[in-house]
Amino acid sequence: MADNRRYYWLKLKEDFFTGKRIKRLRKISGGDTYTIIYLKLLLLSLKDSGKLYYDGVETDFIKELALTIDETEDDVMVTVNYLVGQGLMEIITENDEYFLTEIPSLIGSETASTRRSRKSRGQKALQCNTGATSCNLLQQNCNGEIEKEKEIDIDIDIELEKEGEKEKISPSLYGEYKNVSLTDEEYGKLKDKMQGHRDKMIEKLSTYMQSTGRNYKDHYATLVHWYEQDKGKLKENSKSKVYTFEDYDKGEHL
Repeated sequence: MADNRRYYWLKLKEDFFTGKRIKRLRKISGGDTYTIIYLKLLLLSLKDSGKLYYDGVETDFIKELALTIDETEDDVMVTVNYLVGQGLMEIITENDEYFLTEIPSLIGSETASTRRSRKSRGQKALQCNTGATSCNLLQQNCNGEIEKEKEIDIDIDIELEKEGEKEKISPSLYGEYKNVSLTDEEYGKLKDKMQGHRDKMIEKLSTYMQSTGRNYKDHYATLVHWYEQDKGKLKENSKSKVYTFEDYDKGEHL
């Protein structure tokens, strides 16, 4: 049976700890603990592309997060409030879904087969290094093995590059002004989430960005956020085509 598991990892940038927002967080009393909590939340959200969900196990989102990552509720609350205030975390649905904004640039992943190939290559390289004495005694045979290793390395590199190409999903542009960027998967998910209002919300975002000159890091998350704000009105006025934007000029933007 094929192994379809996928492994994820966090890629911290070189300036992660020297960035102003993290430096400020660490200077707060208890800041090192809050920084660790932030890293734990990043890791927790990897498989869901930066999203954290409230499952209703505890009475609120903060308590449930504290239970999940084994930290105190007070420390988690301080961390979450700071992250939201600094734009490192966004509320998608009130007390139900949060989004860590830095995840898209920090996430890495590979399939189980690629992981095995990479580990195998590392083990063979180690064996060659520790067997240097034997190679000196059997020069001709060793040279032949080294050539084989080169061939194997090239094959694995090609496999990794090919898989990387598969994982690069080029988004498509939607809306009247072709400025709303969504992958095919995101576009399909919006159909299920928005109950017939997907195209209306996409046009709304397209027109808003064109008329104001604003843009957003994540158009999918923005559309979901806007829909959560508007769905009550949309259900009451399903035939209305009047768009208003005043509510979106307030606060942080996705």
